Amino acid sequence: MNRSSRRRFLAEVGQGMLLASVGTSLAFDLGLAPAVADDSPAALTFGKIEPLVAFLQDTPADKLLPPLVEKLKQGLDLRTLTAAGVLANARTFGGNDYIGFHTFMALAPAFAMSGELPAEQRPLPVLKVLYRNASRIQAFGGHAHEVLHPVEADHLPGDRPGGELLQAATRSGQMNTAERTFAALAHGPAGEAFNHLQYSVQDEVDVHRVVLAWRAWMSLDLTGPEYAHTLLRQSVRYCVNSEHWPKAPGQAPSPIRTLLPKLLDQHKLLTRSLGTRRAEDAWVANLGTLVANSGPDRAAEAVAAVLAEGIAPEDIGEALSLAANELVLRDPGRAVANGEKQVGSVHGDSVGVHASDAANAWRNIARVSNHRNTVASLIVGAYHTAGRAGSLHKEPYPLAEHLEKVAAKEPTPLLQELSAAIQSKDQFRAAALVQRYGELGHEARPVFDVLLRFGVSEDGALHAEKYYRTVSEEFAATRPAFRWRQLVALARVTASECGHSAPGYAQARELLKV
Repeated sequence: MNRSSRRRFLAEVGQGMLLASVGTSLAFDLGLAPAVADDSPAALTFGKIEPLVAFLQDTPADKLLPPLVEKLKQGLDLRTLTAAGVLANARTFGGNDYIGFHTFMALAPAFAMSGELPAEQRPLPVLKVLYRNASRIQAFGGHAHEVLHPVEADHLPGDRPGGELLQAATRSGQMNTAERTFAALAHGPAGEAFNHLQYSVQDEVDVHRVVLAWRAWMSLDLTGPEYAHTLLRQSVRYCVNSEHWPKAPGQAPSPIRTLLPKLLDQHKLLTRSLGTRRAEDAWVANLGTLVANSGPDRAAEAVAAVLAEGIAPEDIGEALSLAANELVLRDPGRAVANGEKQVGSVHGDSVGVHASDAANAWRNIARVSNHRNTVASLIVGAYHTAGRAGSLHKEPYPLAEHLEKVAAKEPTPLLQELSAAIQSKDQFRAAALVQRYGELGHEARPVFDVLLRFGVSEDGALHAEKYYRTVSEEFAATRPAFRWRQLVALARVTASECGHSAPGYAQARELLKV
């Protein structure tokens, strides 16, 4: 039976009583549907969006954009298109491929970016990332090599929390055991499955581990919660795969595996109510500085202690965000050129961008999780952010000498100079212009508009969309005394990444006639 015949067969089976009771997508995803008599693995299918998902998997990048633009003109909405891209990526890579999961993590941020653009330009960021998605899917082997297939759920014992069972399964390094365990946990509400997953996410401090989990949850706003198992199991697979990564002789798993339960118990954080005491500006700044400049153990211990003191989790998360932002502003830049990244560059996988994306993910997970995972995410987030400042510049950029060169005071000339500084890759002038603009009390939106334009057009070494979204969220959530630091950092990173236009971007502009 070929693939198209198999899909027709699955669609017919989906009309039966069992599939009707749980939903077609979830039934096949969890292995509840009858197996197909075929030598190839059974395929996941995604209901009425399946044809679009398959089209995105099967179409080469150089042939993708014209039919997509035509579909948009005929009424396909951008949200549905982005959702199909998310599912096509997840089914192909399953969280296993470096460029693949980076592209997955860019799709929801690209859709969010589209909402900030004029109507005629809104498809641009999504089309840009879908082009990248198609390129990598074809390089990976497309449908023939897709990673995610239906999985049969295990019967789990009822005497242990689901998160602990999943954590033990991922630590075992046995993919089938972990997949079957999570499939059983995914029978419940999506939020509960996400909470169970956090036990495994918190086992290591790895930016991709935590950001993949957060962006998968964020992507449910696009796909709907019925695809939670498909999207979240990428993180399960990532966690299992990490158990097999090479380690130095005698190197043990991350110390956070023993430190986290110790701190939870020492400060009785699982039985204390979450604090509601709001912190003053100076307190938040001091905690951020402590985290940025301390070792991981000290930072984690400090956050556990202030959680026990009753400080509101939101204020602690803000301090983590400021600590990560400090790493962007103090970064001396890349010491050695690497492909599109020149000496002095700070975009892509730099220490500050990675730290900021990770802190944003830990902070967001803390907001949407249960009590246990709120406190645990902030502790692990502090551990993750700390210990990285040793090789950084003592003072944050821009320095006084950079600010002294900014003479303009009105918004229009400042914004014009900002655009010119970015195009000339002058990181420090771009940062100084935005800092001065903020100090003068001008509106933030025009600065975002300038930075958004480059965030859409430039490649950004896989990080442009994620980091733009990180800064957008953190600016909105940060108190007025500190929020402009986020935009200063984004200006610096945007200048760093300028000059490398994203593949597919020019074609998308031409097709959209913008």
